Amino acid sequence: MHLTLTQYFLLFMIYACSGWILEVIGKLIQYKRFINRGFLIGPYCPIYGWGAVAITLLLYRYAYDPFILFIMTIITCATLEYVTSWAMEKLFKARWWDYSKRKFNLDGRVCLETTIPFGLMGMFIIYVSNPFIIEQFGKVDSSILNIIAIILFLLYLLDNVISGVVICGFRKTTVQVSKEGRQDNTEEITKKVREILSSKSWTYKRLINAYPKLVAIKYKIKEIQKVVKENAKEVKDNINEKAQDVRNMINDKKEEFKNTINEKKEEKKVNLEKKKK
Repeated sequence: MHLTLTQYFLLFMIYACSGWILEVIGKLIQYKRFINRGFLIGPYCPIYGWGAVAITLLLYRYAYDPFILFIMTIITCATLEYVTSWAMEKLFKARWWDYSKRKFNLDGRVCLETTIPFGLMGMFIIYVSNPFIIEQFGKVDSSILNIIAIILFLLYLLDNVISGVVICGFRKTTVQVSKEGRQDNTEEITKKVREILSSKSWTYKRLINAYPKLVAIKYKIKEIQKVVKENAKEVKDNINEKAQDVRNMINDKKEEFKNTINEKKEEKKVNLEKKKK
């Protein structure tokens, strides 16, 4: 599909805003209150925009077969979600979403329950929403589209700068709590980080409210290290136990061999004495 850079950016913003609306509705149903979802302050979730752009760029070639399109959309969006989760975790020391308790998940970053809607969304984008939106683009003068895109881009860029500072502050807080080392488990550490951020400006409060299940990942790593150490100790104890069993068996065999030799010596001695007689 041949679109201009302006049109691709406007598609990105439209789907990012649509994704934000879906997220807000989902959390409104779950928590019975409004939650401004996403890393950014504005009403958009970029991961939805990037997903829609990726589908538009890469998957139109599969429009001839809905089933193939469905599968390729699942693969594309699941990959994007996994990479985004991994990158955000490494950059900001936090697990922003976690599907570990859901069936058929991959490292808690993606799961079957969310990938199926991705496939349906891809079909909707290719067959329904993109044709409609692109048709509307054709009805608007290109200079007007460019002006709208520039204004939205500047607002989006400013939002990224402000939100980037906030998220970096979150990371700094997590590292600070980590260095203090007074907390013993993930829940206590996450609670401490939330308490510190809640005492700061509304932008920090918005971030922790946006992700009610946010977890400071650094301490998950500590817990994993603890489990690894415990497992290593158990393995070491098993090895020592096996080694002791082998030593005992060798000593038993040596003692048995020694007794056998002594018995043969005694037998030989008795035979010699009989011959002398």
